[in-house]
Amino acid sequence: MEYTRRVLSVIVLNEDGVLSRISGLFAGRGYNIDSLTVAPIPKTNLSRLTIVTSGNEHVLEQIVKQLHKLIPTYKVIESGQFVEKEMALVKIPLSEDFNGLDAMLKAYNGTIASSGEESIVIMVADDYDRIDNFLKAVKKYNPTDIVRSGSVALDM
Repeated sequence: MEYTRRVLSVIVLNEDGVLSRISGLFAGRGYNIDSLTVAPIPKTNLSRLTIVTSGNEHVLEQIVKQLHKLIPTYKVIESGQFVEKEMALVKIPLSEDFNGLDAMLKAYNGTIASSGEESIVIMVADDYDRIDNFLKAVKKYNPTDIVRSGSVALDM
């Protein structure tokens, strides 16, 4: 069985319990949410959920059908072109050799987000696959902590 990664953009009424109902839909049917990001849409009573999930074609079709059936759902966008980005924060001890870090940050749309007495925190924002590659490459600096956001996506 071939599993496919799918990004769904779901527009819902911004009301109490919506996130619980959507996550319950996934949990109740044994579907996995790989990442979930929610934010209100400015100047509306709506919110956008960006859900990344995976499954075979039948499972993905069922997920979309079930999302359409939920009362607070206004629209489900599941196909077409998305601009999709993720962010990662990485804490690196100041005792590390930072040779080459600046070039790596430029290559991955990164910057130093904060610095303290013992460590720096770098931030990168890029495509899903490029964040994966960045996190592999940054291991040479022996990070002490890594946090990765969920995807945010906007249809074209």
